[in-house]
Amino acid sequence: MNEFLWPVRVYYEDTDSGGVVYHTNYLKFLERARTELLRSFGFEQDQLKEQVNIIFAVRNINVDYLKPAQFNDLLQVGVMIKRLGPASIVFNQTISRESDSSLLCQAEVKIACLTADTLRPCPIPDNIARKISHAG
Repeated sequence: MNEFLWPVRVYYEDTDSGGVVYHTNYLKFLERARTELLRSFGFEQDQLKEQVNIIFAVRNINVDYLKPAQFNDLLQVGVMIKRLGPASIVFNQTISRESDSSLLCQAEVKIACLTADTLRPCPIPDNIARKISHAG
């Protein structure tokens, strides 16, 4: 899969008292990019919950914070599928500053597919797995 990129602007509310992006906000940026990747495949998470009774939840995340992002930076959040399992997806993700291409953050994120009403693991539906595997 080619890297999927999603632009994110850093707003004042994203920063801490030192003027840099607060560490947990990087997780929000990563989440937005994964959501937009699913959307680019034609899947809306609210519809998956309502129509197919599944949700995707973070199972594990390893994050390396390399350089700080600051107020008003335009960032590129990258998503690549590392591995597709029967009930999980592992993503490699990056956050870079657009102006100088500095790598600010990198993460490996494991997402589990869960049955929405029981929150128990379940297989990724075939149509979703096919789209993801064709992109990989």
